[in-house]
Amino acid sequence: MNTMTNHDTDKHFAGSIPELYDQYMVPLIFERYAADLVQRLALRPVTRVLEIAAGTGVVTRKLASVLHEDVAIVATDLNPAMLETAAAIGTSRPVQWRPADAMQLPFANGMFDAVVCQFGVMFFPDKAKAFAEVGRVLCPGGVFIFNVWDRIEANEFADTVTTALASVFPDDPPRFMARTPHGYHDRATISRDLAGGGFTAVPRFDTLTARSRAESARDVAVAYCQGTPLRNEIEARDASRLEAATKAAAEAIARRFGGAAVEGLVEGRTAEGQPVEGMIQAQVVTIEH
Repeated sequence: MNTMTNHDTDKHFAGSIPELYDQYMVPLIFERYAADLVQRLALRPVTRVLEIAAGTGVVTRKLASVLHEDVAIVATDLNPAMLETAAAIGTSRPVQWRPADAMQLPFANGMFDAVVCQFGVMFFPDKAKAFAEVGRVLCPGGVFIFNVWDRIEANEFADTVTTALASVFPDDPPRFMARTPHGYHDRATISRDLAGGGFTAVPRFDTLTARSRAESARDVAVAYCQGTPLRNEIEARDASRLEAATKAAAEAIARRFGGAAVEGLVEGRTAEGQPVEGMIQAQVVTIEH
């Protein structure tokens, strides 16, 4: 049995993951929450905005198109490959792309009046330390807005894929989705970590529930199994079984959501043209500095 005790790969977005992430995951679950995050910021008089954990730039693109052209936007991510993909896609106006570790931001004190982060804080190894860095680069009166995925049971695609992979690797099930993206949603814990980072205001929490739609069960399976660090866990167990794991996830999605006849999937055909829908849910956190 190959028990995974090192979770460093949770933060590793490289190889073909950035492209697949942007092609499949972004439209599947990230687009609508990016629009919400940017709309919240657009209601405020900001001049310099920092985005951390920008990924392939779904929020950055919306910031560039919604905020006034005089607002400076700096987008950062720990993974250069993700930023390279984001920069290649481009934005409607210039932004500054910069690799940066949220645990040690390379910016002066009080440099920004807003910091935003979409589904990134779950990956920070020391949340309070990262929040302290956010507070340091925020000016007085600035705002920090971020979102996190709610518990995995409230996110039906992620839950179904995770359960399916446990049947593929019963002795050592990949738990990336439950452990990291869906592992940091408790409001009391988040509030405590913000306070530990030096924030004294009371955070506002909003629960946002939506429906996620994909063109096929296969698209959902590829999104999760090949377009996220879940792929690293699968390949660490047996790289030759990536396709088998993806197929098992697609079959499970089809069974639960009716995206295609299961018999067709078993025969190796995908569920192209057979849309599926599942619930997704996140917590949006806003805190004044």
